[in-house]
Amino acid sequence: MTIRLPGADGASRTYEPRAEPLAVTPGTPFTSRTVYSAAHVVADPHADVSPDSPAAVDWDATLAFRRHLWSHGLGVAEAMDTAQRGMGLDWPGAAELIRRSAAEAKSVGGLIACGVGTDQIASGTLAEVRAAYEEQLAVVEQSGARTILMASRALAAAASGPEDYLEVYGHLLRQASEPVILHWLGPMFDPALEGYWGSSDLDAATDTFLDVIAAHPDKVDGIKVSLLDAQREIDIRRRLPQGVRCYTGDDFNYPELIAGDEQGFSHALLGIFDPLGPLAAQAVRVLDTGDVKGFRELLDPTVPLSRHLFQTPTRFYKTGVVFLAWLAGHQSHFTMVGGLQSARSLPHFAKAYELADGLGLFPDPKLAEERMKNLLSVYGVEQ
Repeated sequence: MTIRLPGADGASRTYEPRAEPLAVTPGTPFTSRTVYSAAHVVADPHADVSPDSPAAVDWDATLAFRRHLWSHGLGVAEAMDTAQRGMGLDWPGAAELIRRSAAEAKSVGGLIACGVGTDQIASGTLAEVRAAYEEQLAVVEQSGARTILMASRALAAAASGPEDYLEVYGHLLRQASEPVILHWLGPMFDPALEGYWGSSDLDAATDTFLDVIAAHPDKVDGIKVSLLDAQREIDIRRRLPQGVRCYTGDDFNYPELIAGDEQGFSHALLGIFDPLGPLAAQAVRVLDTGDVKGFRELLDPTVPLSRHLFQTPTRFYKTGVVFLAWLAGHQSHFTMVGGLQSARSLPHFAKAYELADGLGLFPDPKLAEERMKNLLSVYGVEQ
């Protein structure tokens, strides 16, 4: 069986889908790395909503996907950028997601950490930003999940310099009941975060970020760095206080960063581990045995797919993630909250399908092929 796929140049190419998926099995949690997958939400395709309406979520399918990740030993990073925070999922929807996922994690013994931000306000004073963070922090702590302090658009707009970040984050860390994960999300993921930590000079911003951690090392479990700059992450990692972890958020360079070097390694908190979940879990279990070469042999071939999904505009990577979840059979439709299924082109989808199929990511390759052909038909591409 073959399938005709459209290319970016307008020409079609013939592709022969893989006959069998990659053989993977669920397993126990990892021993050498802590690994979170930032998970997507599944929209309710039958809800009568518009792109600017509050999100209509299919809770059963959303929680089923989290159970899928937990079954492979992965942790779930909940209500993060991958879940379309600020891009279709508002704070009331995120709060409900946090409560439901945290309860589900307790029932199955799954690892979970949840995003705390300020997206219930569009802008405000520093005091209002701090209060918004506090409201969300209370929801996550009451759920029993670990906290991920996310970067805030409102703080980026309100802060006049590094001292404002030191004050706001210092206040939140002193208030947190358990150590948190600090999240530095670069402007390639959200342009409103340009100049975070008080400067567009990344060296100066890094110094402020590390000053926050140095002042409260007992309240920081780790940091998640999403700058798509491997060397900067390594430099930051080497400057962290003893006991503070680095969770890579680099969806371009994750194999080398997780593998590490003679001076250390990164744990992981990655959006790409949503579609790569079972394969990524298998790779980390190989790493648990000390086999770095085997780990790289499994994970390195996934990088072209990740770089494709996260290509500019990077913030639309969620569309590819949900598209692959549909092809893989984790949901019955390709609809997203906020109508974000329209954010990528047909040639982009075609290439994502080809790369994912080549890796053996689809449990049922025939189903994925049929769904891809259905999508092509909707776009007027006949087979």
